[in-house]
Amino acid sequence: MSQKQSWNSKLGFILASAGSAIGLGAMWKFPYVMADNGGAAFLFVFILFTVLIGLPLLLSEFVMGTASQTHSTRAFGVLTGNKKYNIIGHFGNVGVFLLMSFYSVIGGFILIYIMRTIKVMITGATTKDYAQLFGTIISNPTNTILGALCFIALTAFIVIKGIEGGIEKASKIMMPLLFIFFMIIIVRSLTLPNAIEGVRYFLQPDFSKLNQESILFALGQSFFSLSVGFGGMLTYASYISKKTDLVASSGTIAGLNILVTLLAGLAIFPATASLGIANEQGPGLLFIVLPYVFDHLPLGNLFYLIFLLLFFFATITSSINLVEINVSNFTKQKNEKRKMAVLLVSIALFIVSIPSALSFGPMASMKFLKGTFFDNMDFLVSNIMLPIGALCFAIFSGYVLDKHVQYEQFVKQPYQEKLFKLWIFLLKYFIPIVIVIVFINSLIK
Repeated sequence: MSQKQSWNSKLGFILASAGSAIGLGAMWKFPYVMADNGGAAFLFVFILFTVLIGLPLLLSEFVMGTASQTHSTRAFGVLTGNKKYNIIGHFGNVGVFLLMSFYSVIGGFILIYIMRTIKVMITGATTKDYAQLFGTIISNPTNTILGALCFIALTAFIVIKGIEGGIEKASKIMMPLLFIFFMIIIVRSLTLPNAIEGVRYFLQPDFSKLNQESILFALGQSFFSLSVGFGGMLTYASYISKKTDLVASSGTIAGLNILVTLLAGLAIFPATASLGIANEQGPGLLFIVLPYVFDHLPLGNLFYLIFLLLFFFATITSSINLVEINVSNFTKQKNEKRKMAVLLVSIALFIVSIPSALSFGPMASMKFLKGTFFDNMDFLVSNIMLPIGALCFAIFSGYVLDKHVQYEQFVKQPYQEKLFKLWIFLLKYFIPIVIVIVFINSLIK
């Protein structure tokens, strides 16, 4: 008889879940949006929406996972006795597969730059035009395909070891290192001349900068940033004891996610302000701006390598969750099938990732709808499938799932009685409306 996988500790569960939630967006996009939209004023709005939207959705996945103790494509049927609701789990399964297929390409870029930086540290070779270098690297099909392959292989290596021996162990190493590396970079950044101007730009509250667009972005990020909507957190919660205080755990995970956003801003903005470099977000930050920044600092290559490792940890802890969802559903949580499942899922992911990898080179001119193949995959998953998934979870939790089942998993402390009623109210009447607004806004944009 197969022994069901489980977390060895509550800490492992929290660190792995937080690692899944902390993705590239929290580190290379959100800090800039925050700085340009009122700093601490925007952060206040985001935290408010996270409490009212993101946390309830995260809790809904946790409740379903602990109550069902099974994989996401079966959990909905187990909880209701009606298998038709399992379509929500299947939808999420497809969503995370497509997401991982293009997410692995970015992970591959980071691996390429890690290797390149180590080579530069050894040989002393330098370059003056980082924009041209980035374009050259990502337009080379061998680079992008091999990068994605290596990233998928590293993710598979961790997932194949199982929950306790692979995912939990990796999270207990990478998450503390992520925060340690952040502290190193922040200390270095804050000791630069004129660094306080970067801190002021990032954190100074300015409510006049809050507008409809920034508030809508905060609404969207409140559930995007916690990795809810596809069943990833449901999967992780299915491996934990039913006695776990889910309210406390979800609060910790949300808090760590917000903390990483603040740390990223404190690491980046003082340095760019000190050197008078224009701020940028996304890949341009990591592969063009930061190399230039660290070029002007003593031991700059070492600090840049640390920054790359930060982004790598954030990326792979998220990818581990994405692959685990597919593997869990494939094996039906039977551990003896794990190795074969990881192998088959990884091969399929690599094949599907190839068009996205080639979107920066040979297929760059093949544009349709939203742009390249990579752009369309990103839009399909982020702007269409993820909001639909989150809406399904909200409606299922608010209107379908038995309240006694939810109460049993939700309420572990006396103070959580009132929170339970508020949680149900938000899932039924507030969150669905918000998701529809964000969904329509993303389609219009």
